[in-house]
Amino acid sequence: MNNPVLCDFTKLIARILMSVMFIVSGFAKIGAYAGTQEYMSSVGVPGALLPLVILLELGGGLAILFGFFTRWVALAFALFCLVSAWLFHNVPGDQMQQIMFMKNLTIAGGFLVLACAGAGKFSFDHAMARVGGRQ
Repeated sequence: MNNPVLCDFTKLIARILMSVMFIVSGFAKIGAYAGTQEYMSSVGVPGALLPLVILLELGGGLAILFGFFTRWVALAFALFCLVSAWLFHNVPGDQMQQIMFMKNLTIAGGFLVLACAGAGKFSFDHAMARVGGRQ
């Protein structure tokens, strides 16, 4: 895209679309805390890590939504998606789990692009850069 305004608007839409799943998932994990811990334990992941998962999904999802520390949070999400794919969806022979595995890889790729591209003008990152005199 050669239109900077359209490109920044597209980054905003992308951030909204990428964050919704994680915000909803973070809230859902709070509501189903014990069950989520049990599921994590069933694949060998300590249930004690659940607060960190919720923090990333809910807090990180909101950070992506509002464009706050976007590059760093996007990198964290990319890593989270790759690890989640490996731990929870790497089930050869199970077509649905393989689709979920590939979905996580795709989302990780999107977050890597967001980490490189940044949040755009419609973000806290941009506002903070302007206040700090960097733009």
